[in-house]
Amino acid sequence: MLSKEIQLEVNKGAMLPLMEEFYTIQGEGFHTGTAAYFIRIGGCDVGCHWCDVKESWNAELHPPTALDVIVENASKYADTVVVTGGEPLTWDMTLLTQKLKENNRKVHIETSGAYPLSGTWDWICLSPKKNKLPTQTVYDNAHELKVIIHNKHDFIFAEEQAELVNENAILFLQPEWSKKEEMTPLIVDYVMNHPKWRISLQTHKYLNIP
Repeated sequence: MLSKEIQLEVNKGAMLPLMEEFYTIQGEGFHTGTAAYFIRIGGCDVGCHWCDVKESWNAELHPPTALDVIVENASKYADTVVVTGGEPLTWDMTLLTQKLKENNRKVHIETSGAYPLSGTWDWICLSPKKNKLPTQTVYDNAHELKVIIHNKHDFIFAEEQAELVNENAILFLQPEWSKKEEMTPLIVDYVMNHPKWRISLQTHKYLNIP
């Protein structure tokens, strides 16, 4: 159990349940291949069965960490910081993004969009999940829509989501890693027949980096 004082700090976003932080190469989506510092925030109730970081779900397993510590670490490495999870929008991102931008960082988020948008972002990657659909604020502001393809029905879901996201969002289809051998050829054919879409791959897994 957190003390009342710490819980208040978490509630207002002055402390966040930090799972891990690391400097690596962005492996997915529009910014694939670029250096970035990742901040992984604990806590997620979306519950994707194929999630590859299920250990992030329980926020209580990850210690509330002061923003000054998080920002100081991030500022040592890269101009671009990616906030991911878990589901980072579970928490108020206003203060974190404010402090990162005060340190002249470009600030990106990877989110399911399941909670209303908070914070100021240079890039919003929306990866919607059927279990808990995005809020309108995230649809309206997303820079890219990245739909994970686990089975054939996910192509229908992808088109439904493309109708809901803003018209400027760049559209990506990405094979779920455990189904990549089966789904990648289908995605290739789909994108060739529906060229508004692009293909995203989890290149960091092929490179064997975080």
